[in-house]
Amino acid sequence: MSVFTPGRRYQAPFMPFKKISFRKRALAKIELAIKGPLFGCRMCGNCLLAETALICPMECPKGLRNGPCGGSTPEKCYVDESRPCIWYKIYERSFKLGREALLLEVLPPMDWDKAGEDAWGDIFIQAKNIGVKTIISGLTAPEPGSASKTIDSIFRPVRQPDWWQGDSKYHAPKYTEPVSELERRLKEGEFVVTAEIAPPLSVNTDKLQHNIETIKKYVTAMNFTDNASAVPRMSSVACSRIAVELGAEPVMQISARDKTRVGLQSEVIGASALGVRNLLCLTGDSMVMSPGSKGRMDIVDIDSIQMLWILRRMRDERKYLDGRDIKTPPQYFLGAAASPFASNMKFQALREQKKVNAGAQFFQTNVVFDADSLDNWLDEISKRDILNKVHILIGISPLKSFKMAKYMNDKIPGVFVPSNVMKRIELAEQKGNAEEEGVQITLELIEKIKSKQGVSGVHIMAVGWEEIVPRIVEEAGIVKEIMAVK
Repeated sequence: MSVFTPGRRYQAPFMPFKKISFRKRALAKIELAIKGPLFGCRMCGNCLLAETALICPMECPKGLRNGPCGGSTPEKCYVDESRPCIWYKIYERSFKLGREALLLEVLPPMDWDKAGEDAWGDIFIQAKNIGVKTIISGLTAPEPGSASKTIDSIFRPVRQPDWWQGDSKYHAPKYTEPVSELERRLKEGEFVVTAEIAPPLSVNTDKLQHNIETIKKYVTAMNFTDNASAVPRMSSVACSRIAVELGAEPVMQISARDKTRVGLQSEVIGASALGVRNLLCLTGDSMVMSPGSKGRMDIVDIDSIQMLWILRRMRDERKYLDGRDIKTPPQYFLGAAASPFASNMKFQALREQKKVNAGAQFFQTNVVFDADSLDNWLDEISKRDILNKVHILIGISPLKSFKMAKYMNDKIPGVFVPSNVMKRIELAEQKGNAEEEGVQITLELIEKIKSKQGVSGVHIMAVGWEEIVPRIVEEAGIVKEIMAVK
């Protein structure tokens, strides 16, 4: 147990991937000897402790460096239930100390060339470049904020290298005309419906094509998951291309779990060339949810916020992460996940603001079964002045059985099924009409959601029950506008 970090060290410190000088080895050993017991330091080479309330984010099993995943809870980490969610603790302490604004800065992924090395050396070099006299005069100047500006001039260039240049500001898209039908309809203020289609488990696409044809005139766009629950299926990019060929609009989901920074950039360039215009950036379910052998659960090369930052810059600044110019940049409408009920709503609202600042233009939320409590989350979002910068689609899922409701409530991170809904499904199942009750619950939810200020539509996750989508859309009274556009 480290002194300042309310968890335990998840792994041993990183080792360098190259030979380093005796001086750097010695400095690294001194740094580890001090920061190891105090903070559980893993020697990532780019220390973020000053921004994360002196709790090391590398304690997160996923290695997330910009905030919690959608499964964050006050009680425990869903990947390793023996310890708390480190990011929940970071948010909790930051809000208590009044330092939550620091959490809005989009922090870079690890530079693995620095792994296992000290972080102090770069700070000393930057301080030397500024000059001792300048630093002392800045720290002792009577002007308000002079000391904090001086400290920031030392640390910011170190934690924000030239190849990243992250900040805490909102970056509006640098294009004006909508790049997709989904974006066009959201900008025009229509109540939008999207739906999720599960990719096939084999190379046979008959059912996939049938589902696309069945629901395409009832929804504006359809999502294709990217190995949800860490279970391999046909790729989202392949399904999205099939949808394009069938005259439907896809939302290609991208899970950071399975992507490196190189693979991400390559994939979106290819997807854009294939006509895919909507991307949904997700951190992805941990391998702990996989039913088979477990892949690595200790590190994610990039998180969803870093993904948004990279993709926004590729599109708007025409730059690869390594600085190369993109002569013909990709075009896409960027989306992200939101989790209204994952943890403290104040924490979640800050997390959503950070995603919007990084590049998110629309949200599709986790499954919601309590429309009334959505108002609290929307209020927190409103306080952060981002309702006018992002379009929100509320996730809903028609329940087919009590078993499904219990599984979602107990096993799916960030999903909460109220006791009254659980009771309704349980009683209906005893009477043999659980599916019908699930549809009615969904219709009631949509009716309430339609009246929410700041909500732009719904996202239907039918979980293998795609054939129910047309009925839900028709009976909810939102089919006429969609069919007219199609």
